[in-house]
Amino acid sequence: MAAARHILLTGGNSGIGFEAAVILCRAGHRLTLPCRDRATAEAASQRVLERAGTGMPPASAVCDLADLESVRGCATALLAQGTPIDTLVLNAGLQYAGAAEPRRTAQGHELSFGVNHLGHFLLAQQLRHLLAAGPSPRLVVTASEVHDPATAGGRVGAPAGLGELAGLRPGHAATMVNGERFNADKAYKDSKLCNVLFAREFARRLEAQGTPYPVIAWSPGLVIPPTSTGGFWRYSRQSNELGQRLFALAARSLLRLTESVENAGALLAALAVDDAYAASGFTYHRNRVTAPGRHVFEATATSPEGQDPDRARRLWEASAALVGVGADRP
Repeated sequence: MAAARHILLTGGNSGIGFEAAVILCRAGHRLTLPCRDRATAEAASQRVLERAGTGMPPASAVCDLADLESVRGCATALLAQGTPIDTLVLNAGLQYAGAAEPRRTAQGHELSFGVNHLGHFLLAQQLRHLLAAGPSPRLVVTASEVHDPATAGGRVGAPAGLGELAGLRPGHAATMVNGERFNADKAYKDSKLCNVLFAREFARRLEAQGTPYPVIAWSPGLVIPPTSTGGFWRYSRQSNELGQRLFALAARSLLRLTESVENAGALLAALAVDDAYAASGFTYHRNRVTAPGRHVFEATATSPEGQDPDRARRLWEASAALVGVGADRP
């Protein structure tokens, strides 16, 4: 068993994050589970401990990734405690499929970009010293294969692509990163591409300052949530519920393309603590379908745009300006 670590995990109240939290708690690791409000955070901590059956009760924290002030407040409280973070897992995510108009964060940014990328970007910036203080720090970012237009998921609908980042001009609330007309599906794909580019640039900056450690972006595969009305899907239109259920049935039972929440959670738990993923620098791991009902989890290349160092640098600088931190921070 891996040595006990302190793991801060966003999105630990549902789905993949919850399953990973149960495994990590049962294994004796210390967990902090930031959630969007106090009631959700405390309920998540209790549920994780109940499912784990043993281990230390997870600490709860309030961190609404759709509100940058909430992110800052969470980070301030954690910094005051001063406990080093061994693994920072940026896992929370949302998608609101089928929406005709953008939904907004507290600061006016499009919701999927704001939560999936911008809130996590700020959290990582604020907690960087606590992460660096651990004896063997590690950063894990849950992305998705849909960031890559060459994958099966990435080919459906409008492909991911950030263009020239025209939507991230200073003084403007971001709607689409490329500045074009809103598309909810593309906005989600773009946010996952941002996850990949953020992780790559984070690792590059660590290397440049001589303090490298593992920075892992990963795709869990097609994981269908247990319900279509909560967790990941909580912002989707109710009118899409039938379509979501039919898609889930076809993908899970007929085509057998999906990964279970439990198996994906186990993969995330391993990425957070196992020595097999302790190599310094950026890596991207994908849970790939090889045949109906079969997956292989392996290190692989990201999309070509996800490998673009200039795009990664520019996204970092634009994101830093949007959240009000220095662009030179690792």
